[in-house]
Amino acid sequence: MTTFDAVLRVQLRHDPGRPLVTWYDHATGERVELSVTTYANWVAKAASLLVEEGDLERGMRLRVDLPTHWLSPVFLGAAWTVGLVLTSADDPDAVVCGPDSLEGWAARADEVVVLACSLLPLGVRFADPVPPGVHDVGLEIWSQPDAFAPWDPPTGQDAATGAAYGDRSQAALMESAAAGSLLTDGGRLFSVANPASPPGIATFTEPLVRGGSLVLVRHPDPARLDATYAAERATHRAGEPGH
Repeated sequence: MTTFDAVLRVQLRHDPGRPLVTWYDHATGERVELSVTTYANWVAKAASLLVEEGDLERGMRLRVDLPTHWLSPVFLGAAWTVGLVLTSADDPDAVVCGPDSLEGWAARADEVVVLACSLLPLGVRFADPVPPGVHDVGLEIWSQPDAFAPWDPPTGQDAATGAAYGDRSQAALMESAAAGSLLTDGGRLFSVANPASPPGIATFTEPLVRGGSLVLVRHPDPARLDATYAAERATHRAGEPGH
């Protein structure tokens, strides 16, 4: 299992219906749960969007400039499916952003491919049209196919992450996740860390590789964390102050 795609295929064969990502927003009361199958479907659509609408190719750099949200692991998976390199640099080939950073990235849409997520429930489009040159993910992703096969598939030696994330190949990233210590095999990890951030990336890759799942909380309410942990039958904690 030297690539993200190979790992995801194993999980699809093993237990496709189990939860993989469960996301809460304590500020809005939203809850979204993606099974392995549903997650793979979103990844396929997002990967197709990156290639067909963003014109991105294997080896190019993608910045996932999203908050702690369920779409973050979707675009991580889409990037690695295509063979893109996750970066935190200010000069990526493309960026996936949310409404808070849209204005800044839209001003650079002539030099950077900008894909904007409204972060509204159900992943829908922005209420108002996005600036010229910007792709509205919630508008364009639904027309993408439910399966994706790259014409130039990445190998385990392809770079998965840039310098801020440790300059790791896909094989090294998957091997590190398999040897990680955030959860045991099949465990359910509870986290408030952004999986698209350098310190938070393992909160997604470890549950994926180890047959577990991630419970992710945005805008965490300290008074509700323990109740959410218990309700979701989580088994391990990460990225949460005081634990």
